[in-house]
Amino acid sequence: MNKPQPKHWKTKLHNIIYEADTPAGKWFDIILLIAIITSIILVMLESVNSIDAKYHSLLNISEWIITIMFTIEYIARVITVKKPVHYIFSFYGIIDFLSTIPKYISLVFGGVHALAALRALRLLRIFRILKLARYLGASNNLVKALKASRAKISVFLFVVIIVAIILGTIMYLVEGEENGFSNIPKSVYWCIVTLTTVGFGDIAPQTPLGQFIASLVMILGYGIIAVPTGIVSAEYTNQNKNVPEPEKLDVDLNTQACPNCSAEKHKDNAEFCYNCGHKLNHE
Repeated sequence: MNKPQPKHWKTKLHNIIYEADTPAGKWFDIILLIAIITSIILVMLESVNSIDAKYHSLLNISEWIITIMFTIEYIARVITVKKPVHYIFSFYGIIDFLSTIPKYISLVFGGVHALAALRALRLLRIFRILKLARYLGASNNLVKALKASRAKISVFLFVVIIVAIILGTIMYLVEGEENGFSNIPKSVYWCIVTLTTVGFGDIAPQTPLGQFIASLVMILGYGIIAVPTGIVSAEYTNQNKNVPEPEKLDVDLNTQACPNCSAEKHKDNAEFCYNCGHKLNHE
């Protein structure tokens, strides 16, 4: 009988980096998540002047250590796939690159290292690592509901803009420049702020008629907020009705990534990549 050939180091490294089903892969992903969270905390602490003045050297060294770790990880991800371009220009590939370079760019342009906060996007991997895919069905339905209701919401927002222009113009005529409504654009700005119930308070009507109109705008604002919510909720309900019950429960938790094209979301028992047909790595 032929003895099984030992796996190439690239294959072993690929299993660790790109998959969360193996013990080594799980540990790698957990350490990666801790490093990402730590780096985000360091960037936030460095923006606090009192903390940065006291611990600047420690924060800077810690950031460089994590940046070098991310650099090594990025290079490892590139060299362990047969078609690196697919990973480099993928969503996660671009995020990984953008989260690595800010510290290097800061050597030339000061202050840019704060962009390292982009590393927070890498936390999206937690859905794959912790196998939370079963909970993504609801988010997918929400995205579909938003897309299905975009026409209705667009028409509604267009009407709101028209209402804001009309009411803003009326308030400009009623209140005038002496009460802060110095021009129509500024009055429209006040109307939008009031309709959305934000209420900055930088401009306020002073005349009884202006205050009466403002009260109507505030009441109208509550209705305006409720309409888009109702539209999306109705579409969301329709999305759930259109999905058969077995499909709601049928969720694949496979975390394998193709070593050839880096495609993910394979079926649990898949032997070959659905995208390029390459054989998947199995322990």
